[in-house]
Amino acid sequence: MDLSQITIENIVTGLLDFLPRLGSAILVFLIARLISSSVARFIRRSMVARKREQEIIVLLEMLTRWGILALGIVLALEQLAPGRFSSLIAGLGIAGFTIGFALQDVAKNFVAGILLLIQQPFEIGDEIEVADFGGTVLDISLRATEMRTWDGRRVFIPNGDIFVSSIVNFSRALRRRIEIPIGVAPDSDLDRVARVTLDTIAGKVKAVLDDPAPQVAFSQFGESTIDLKVYYWIDTGEAGVLQAQDEGVRAIKEAFEGQGIEMPYPTHTILMAEEARS
Repeated sequence: MDLSQITIENIVTGLLDFLPRLGSAILVFLIARLISSSVARFIRRSMVARKREQEIIVLLEMLTRWGILALGIVLALEQLAPGRFSSLIAGLGIAGFTIGFALQDVAKNFVAGILLLIQQPFEIGDEIEVADFGGTVLDISLRATEMRTWDGRRVFIPNGDIFVSSIVNFSRALRRRIEIPIGVAPDSDLDRVARVTLDTIAGKVKAVLDDPAPQVAFSQFGESTIDLKVYYWIDTGEAGVLQAQDEGVRAIKEAFEGQGIEMPYPTHTILMAEEARS
């Protein structure tokens, strides 16, 4: 650079050109800082209200704050020197894509873990079914969710698999419907069968609800029976599904035996032809 070309006029002109860009950069940075603080506070309040662990709250708050700030700094620098950071951003983008492709499973599980912690479709201690597993949730981390299945196994399910699967949360269902199939003899009095069944369920199952009321529906003619199903709703706070189903089956069998209502087993008649004597 020729120092003889540096004049007060050039300095003033350059300064006047630079000041608007500096103001824009400062404004972008301040806006990014304001947004990062607001979003981080919102996440902290939401997680505290949901009684999440302090470590998870701090991690999510830090990731949110610094992620938005980093984006704001890049945009602010772009205001100071338009086009100068394009190659740097492109290089970072290529490097990020390469690293992301190599660690795509880790990144997927990490992001899914954050979303699960924010949305909270289940909590520790809930009984759920997800990704072909059913059981009790023992721990929720940023990589995987630990469960104890109903048959006693301990499984670690990647959060990415959980996030894209249907989740059934039994613990949040305050009421559950029980369905018990029954078969009675074809010559049975169906009105009497229905009455005995409903009275038994209402009187013998502890957690049964009056509303919706228990219901009996005859469905089809079997090979040696007329088939029906009894439906009743229970309060899951008083009894579990297995307990209520067990009580229903036992009570119906006892009531049918006492009332002489037959529940036949399928039977087959075998005819054996004697070989003709020669």
